[in-house]
Amino acid sequence: MKLFNYIFLIFPFLGFSQELITNVPNRVTTSLNGEWNYIVDQYETGYYSFHRDAYDQQKGFQKSAFYSNYHAQNKQELVEYDFDKSPTMTIPGDWNSQKENLFYYEGNIWFKKSFDYDLKENKRLFAYFGAINYKAEVYLNGIKLGIHEGGFTPFNFEVTSIIKEKDNFLVVKVDNTRRKEAVPTLNTDWFNYGGITRDVLLIEEPKSFIQDYTIQLKKGEKNTISGFVKINNFDKSADFVTVKIPELKINYKGKIDADGIINFEITNKKIEYWSPESPKLYDVSVAYNNQVLKENIGFRTIETKNAQIVLNGKPVFLRGISIHEENAKGGRAYTEQDAVRLLTWAKELGCNYVRLAHYPHNENMVRLADKIGLMVWEEIPVYWTVDFTSLETYKNAENQLVEMITRDKNRCSTIIWSMANETPISDARNTFINNLNAKARSLDNTRLISAALLTKSDGLNSYVDDAIAENLDIVAFNEYLGWYGGNLDDAEKIQWTSKYNKPVVVSEFGGGAKQGLHGEKNERWTEEYLEYLYIQNLKMIDKIPNISGLSPWILVDFRSPRRLLPGIQDGYNRKGLISNDGNKKKAFFVLKEFYNQKTKPH
Repeated sequence: MKLFNYIFLIFPFLGFSQELITNVPNRVTTSLNGEWNYIVDQYETGYYSFHRDAYDQQKGFQKSAFYSNYHAQNKQELVEYDFDKSPTMTIPGDWNSQKENLFYYEGNIWFKKSFDYDLKENKRLFAYFGAINYKAEVYLNGIKLGIHEGGFTPFNFEVTSIIKEKDNFLVVKVDNTRRKEAVPTLNTDWFNYGGITRDVLLIEEPKSFIQDYTIQLKKGEKNTISGFVKINNFDKSADFVTVKIPELKINYKGKIDADGIINFEITNKKIEYWSPESPKLYDVSVAYNNQVLKENIGFRTIETKNAQIVLNGKPVFLRGISIHEENAKGGRAYTEQDAVRLLTWAKELGCNYVRLAHYPHNENMVRLADKIGLMVWEEIPVYWTVDFTSLETYKNAENQLVEMITRDKNRCSTIIWSMANETPISDARNTFINNLNAKARSLDNTRLISAALLTKSDGLNSYVDDAIAENLDIVAFNEYLGWYGGNLDDAEKIQWTSKYNKPVVVSEFGGGAKQGLHGEKNERWTEEYLEYLYIQNLKMIDKIPNISGLSPWILVDFRSPRRLLPGIQDGYNRKGLISNDGNKKKAFFVLKEFYNQKTKPH
């Protein structure tokens, strides 16, 4: 029997997304990926009455829930929406690249998935979403689980009391409308892919279970592994947690406190450190009350010293590239194969580091970076001109920061949390970002904090003058000599100065070129122009005081509605070193050679 055919959702509301469950790839899960029915609801007819009253705020409408069996008894009732007769779409996936008529669509689409689930006695169940862009309202079997805002971080809801053995129906209202108060705000330079863009999973757990943990080297220590384990619904009859790392002969057993948390420190002098040259990962297990969670974790130190970035006690130069989360077909990337494609190119380029811009990328990316040896800069989408005066906007940004750090804090590859990109200076903005900075440090004091800043120039003198740099570990900035101003022939004459005794990273530089378009080095959009731009910029960058790395913009051409020049851009930002169809431009090899020279002893 069809249990839910109609889009109107007038149901009880449980609340907002709950505390995040981590290490989901290594838990007991059931995938709900696959074909989902969808209904495009541009006017939000399924959410509001014709007087614009929200259905799920009208308790008196509970009896009008529009189940199919209700309509079976009321043949005269008007029916205008039917999920089971509606088309399907593959989840995870964005609607823009899957359906031609939805390519530029911004608005609301409802998704529905029907499934059976046999939940065993004394087990709990959670619905987990890897990411939904942008605002998600989630319902299961007619009950509203809650709301999540933010297009690139995971969230979950408990559904133990709602799940049935047969005929469950999960409904998600997805809204990717750009808004001034949102994070990111109205104006960006990437494609606003709407939809359920990452995995949808059911996580089965015992009544009392390991919800979250951190296992890392303690800040300032090379031989001390520290962290915590957090138990959900702590059962005092089982009050011990065990952390095992067999290769290091670690078998730690500690008692859980009354709040369901254990903090620990374990000393071991035989730790082999993770690095890009030797990406060592250890098999780690965390056990509690017959539950065992396994994980691969690497250990390394990252700090700044004497205006250098120091990895495992040795200065390191970040040979990087910026990356957007887009697949080969011009849609949102989400698969392990997408991650392999992008990070393999980065390794081929000679990178030991990648900047994942301008939002948290799929968990596949950072887990693969752990395995193959790439340091990672992760970022939240505080991009350009978010509403820095709004408390609600700040709370949204902070929540996305918390979800990113919570998900990825055990990834040794992640060395930098970035708070923002190219934000205009103001007192409100300074307070906003400094508060995010403080929040990040309170959650994780083992990594470096940065943000991509803007530069200033006076003739041939260039510099950064930004109050928030005082509170950052790395002074990173974007510069576009030869593309958004400046003369490439002056590159070696430009003098960079810094009043901050901190490592400097050029987080972006670059220019556009249509792959296959050739001409003279002074002709814009040709591969030769981009090649010359890289040659000159690299000469300039190499002379910047305290220079400790760079991540040019960008690895691959990507879709952007801002980039419309016919015959050249055609809806793509063409600053990639590789075209969107996978062909390398001449500038790719310039940067590759530069990085090759950086690996040689001087």
